[in-house]
Amino acid sequence: MKEFEHIQSAHCENGVTSSLLHHNGIEGVSEPMAFGIGSGLFYIHIPFMKVNGGPSISFRTFPGAIFSRTCKALDIPITHKKFNSEDKAMEYLDRQLDQGKITGCQVGVYNLPYFPKEYRFHFNAHNIIIYGKQGNEYLVSDPTMEETTLISEEDLRIVRFAKGVLAPKGHLYSPELVKTTNLDFPKAIKAGIKRNCRDMLKIPGKPAGVSGIGYTANRVSKWRDQLGVRKASLYLGQIIRMQEEIGTGGGGFRYIYAAFLEEAYKYIMNDQLLEISNDFTKAGDMWRNSAMTMAQTLKGRATEQSDFDHIAEGMRIIEQQELMALNKLKSIKFD
Repeated sequence: MKEFEHIQSAHCENGVTSSLLHHNGIEGVSEPMAFGIGSGLFYIHIPFMKVNGGPSISFRTFPGAIFSRTCKALDIPITHKKFNSEDKAMEYLDRQLDQGKITGCQVGVYNLPYFPKEYRFHFNAHNIIIYGKQGNEYLVSDPTMEETTLISEEDLRIVRFAKGVLAPKGHLYSPELVKTTNLDFPKAIKAGIKRNCRDMLKIPGKPAGVSGIGYTANRVSKWRDQLGVRKASLYLGQIIRMQEEIGTGGGGFRYIYAAFLEEAYKYIMNDQLLEISNDFTKAGDMWRNSAMTMAQTLKGRATEQSDFDHIAEGMRIIEQQELMALNKLKSIKFD
């Protein structure tokens, strides 16, 4: 049985995807490559859904899509299951481990015992790898952590069946073993880019895709009058949390996508990929600067209407930056 190798990553699902494939002998799918082939770049503001009392905003595609899309693009069969019964969910996991099969596992963050308390939010789309069992404890590789850890059966039950938005329902997933070494990376990369451009540029509705950034900007400019300074500031804090902490990954995902385009250049020698990579790096910098500006309002240092307008205008500039980069990417003639 191959010994499992823990690999730290910037984001959980990218890292789990890369690690699962690496463990099964499939090389070349780094964290950025998984994110890009899996068309992970996205933006959506769901006005009717609240998370921790604030606006629901995501900077990435729907949880689970990166793993499934990456494997599909590379013609790697997968197995995934959800459960209504906690007992059956744990029994299935134990059988997988008895057969030497490591597995990805969707969990809720709030009750993860090894997470620092300040990072425990009600977010149910965190991804970890379960790669073994010792007595009543499971061996956990959480890609966002430096080292592997242990979790008790009781605690694993709780986080696998966390309640609320995106409830995991015991979700387990893994790639099937494949012997081929002739994976068509250029084809998978092109498919991932085309899907991502479509998702960001063509999905109808103002709250989704690149237009969703402007949608949020318009709301930010109205929050102070509609909600009052305190609640409006808390809403900005929610954007910071969704962007930088929970795992939806604002600026960080733009950096990862930039890294993907750099890696893609090794397979598709088109200089535009490197140019657009720089465009997304710039977008990442702009998101990080936006978060720092919002933090000043959250701390009570910049609470005038002009401060909210400044934040909103900054987001509109980001929207134009990403729109420009995506249109350039869409215009590339790969074939």
